[in-house]
Order: sequence, then C-alpha cells, then structure tokens
Amino acid sequence: MSGAILSDSLSIAPSQLFVRDLDKMSQFYRDSVGLEQLEISSDSVLLGHNQTGVIELIEKKNLLYASPRSAGLFHNAIVYSSRGTLSRAVGKLLTTTPQLYSGTADHLVSEAFYFNDPENNGVELYFDRPADTWTWQNGQIVMDTLYIDPLQYINQHAGENTVADKKLGHVHLRIGDIEQARQFYIDFLGFNVTADIGSALFISIAGYHHHIGLNTWLSQGAPKRTPTLGLSDVTISLSNDTDVSTLAIRLEDANYPFKFTNGKVFVSDPWGNSLVFKS
Repeated sequence: MSGAILSDSLSIAPSQLFVRDLDKMSQFYRDSVGLEQLEISSDSVLLGHNQTGVIELIEKKNLLYASPRSAGLFHNAIVYSSRGTLSRAVGKLLTTTPQLYSGTADHLVSEAFYFNDPENNGVELYFDRPADTWTWQNGQIVMDTLYIDPLQYINQHAGENTVADKKLGHVHLRIGDIEQARQFYIDFLGFNVTADIGSALFISIAGYHHHIGLNTWLSQGAPKRTPTLGLSDVTISLSNDTDVSTLAIRLEDANYPFKFTNGKVFVSDPWGNSLVFKS
C-alpha cells in the first residue's frame, strides 16, 4: 500500500482538546486568538471562523495534565490568510498574555509565531508564503527555522487591513518512534512525506508543506497514551465518501484496528493519538 494516495484534497478541523477550565480556555481562544464562538453547551465550546470549526474545547475536570514526554499534542497550528490579521493577533497575545509566548520561526514556506494556551497546549499562528515560492529538492520541501523579530513584524504588517480567513492549517503530534509512524501514516493511511529530518516527519497530501507534523524530540519511546487533558482527537475531512471507504479498506487490509461508523473512520495511531476521517 505504500505510496497510494489518501485523497486529492484534505482539510483538518476541528482539533478537540480536553480542558480543565472551560471558561478560561474559551476566553483565550476567543478574545486573544480571535476565533468566533460557534457552538456552546454546558461542557463544551466550538470555536472557529466563518462557521468552520478550528478548536473544540471539552471540559474534563477530573483528568490530569499530560507529561511533556508523553505522546500527544505538540501544537495546533492556525493559518491566517493575511499578514495583517496575523500580526494583530500576535500583537494582542504579546500585550495581554506575554507569559504564553514561546518563540518565532521563518520556515521559508511560512512565518510562524508560537504560544502556549493557559493549559500549556502548544499553539502556532502562521502565514503561508505563496506555494510557488516554496523550494522542493528530491521530492521534499525545503524548510528552516530562522528568527523573526515579532515587534518588527507587527510594526510592518499590523496596518494592513486585508480581510483574512483563519483555519486549522496543521497539527503537530508527539510520538514515540519515527519508523513506526512512517508505517502507520504513510503505508497504512496514505499520506506523503514532505520532509524527513530524522527526529521529525512532516506529511501531507496534494503538495502542502505539511498537514501533520510528527516528532520524538521529547517523547522518544513514549508508550500508548492514557486519557489526560490535552488532545482528544483531530477531525480530517477527505474529498468524498469513496475516499473514506477506501481508507477503511486499507486499514482492514493492514489488519489495523479501527471503527467505521456513520460514514466516518475512527482510528488511533500507535500512541493513541485519535483521528476521525470523514468526507
């Protein structure tokens, strides 16, 4: 099955988080990050933009926080379609919650700013450079991690008034083993490797720089997750019902455990990171 195509298009959203303080977390993603409150219940809030979910918060007061060395979420990454909107969001976060700031990176394909939310889940806010400016070598995307001065970036772009979309651009997961991840995500699911740097693997479909990042930087050898605060699951939308059904067949052929219910495939990677595929 290696090399087979998962789908010809893909979108990721929402990423579900188990949280201890629903009000505080909702306020952060709404008021600081700038997402809209789309749905609300007594124990959950769906936040997003233009009626599309980005982050769903589910209150679980009795769960413990995850160890940073366990498998789970490294960060959720929200992509902004304009530098102006991104820089204003970054500026607001630096002003209201500077203690949550953790760094910047010019990845050559994107311009990224990193934070932690109030319960220490990683959050990346980024802008994609045009795809025709990306460089590919030997079938892999060329990326780097270069410093961006956040104040200079804000001063340069905050005045741009372009109306911007915001969506979940990718998720980055902590895993226990790169080769085991390659078998699951590439051979079984059908993603393509866009960058392999040894301790991290970046994968996507349809030529995006990455829809999912996978690293062992702190979690090498991590066992399967137990229920904790943090990542619950990630929903991935494929092109059509046929692609979802084909994925179910691929997993069945691989003798990998999954559930296929109401047109959705529910499957966890070898470390218990839960994925939901739908059309």
